[in-house]
Amino acid sequence: MLAIKDLKKYYGKVRAVDGVNIEIPEKSIFAFIGPNGAGKTTTIKILATLLLPDEGEVKIGGIDLVKEPKKIKKLIGYIPDTPFLYEKLTGREFLQFVSELFYIDRKTFKRRLSYLDDYLAFGDWIDNLVESYSHGMKQRVAIASSLIHDPYLLLIDEPMVGLDPLSAKRVKDLFKDFATGGKIVFLSTHTLSLAEDIADMVGVINRGKLIYRGNPEELTSRKRENLEEIFLKMIAEQT
Repeated sequence: MLAIKDLKKYYGKVRAVDGVNIEIPEKSIFAFIGPNGAGKTTTIKILATLLLPDEGEVKIGGIDLVKEPKKIKKLIGYIPDTPFLYEKLTGREFLQFVSELFYIDRKTFKRRLSYLDDYLAFGDWIDNLVESYSHGMKQRVAIASSLIHDPYLLLIDEPMVGLDPLSAKRVKDLFKDFATGGKIVFLSTHTLSLAEDIADMVGVINRGKLIYRGNPEELTSRKRENLEEIFLKMIAEQT
């Protein structure tokens, strides 16, 4: 389980994250949505151990993020909104480099790369230099790099940027399969149709506060509107 309790983060007098509480069970895909500047990226950076919370508690798989950050790093895969790849390596070399950071042996690496290739369809491009890749191909390799060590929690900011419709479908299928293996996907997105399509849980954040948390199907069926319409009304009510 991912448990976030009374999480707060300040930038000067600005409350970027203001008392967020979320519990996400295993085998779940959680979509974190909100307008620009709402606190999504700050929350994800805290979960990725890139920022320390000012107040509150985060536990991933029962491990305290602040007290045991090294253990947490082994449990997470993280792709920021602008991922970084080494341009002078091939895709295969880059993924092997990442796997070796987690002390993964060659046999396990090949097995996991084959699994990821089934969904992300690297083809012959995997042995070309990263500098020759399209934006979409770079995004696919970045997603693979976050999963190559088989993390417990996948954190990803805007996963579909630059992907064509077929690649986006494959990535969605990959996320679903990953979550069913007893894992958690925590994704921040502006693509509300993605959240409505694959998420088991949705959290809406605005001005640092979580204003909704629940099942997207229950929300849309009760309101008889799609998620985009409901989201826009929620944000309008907060302004």
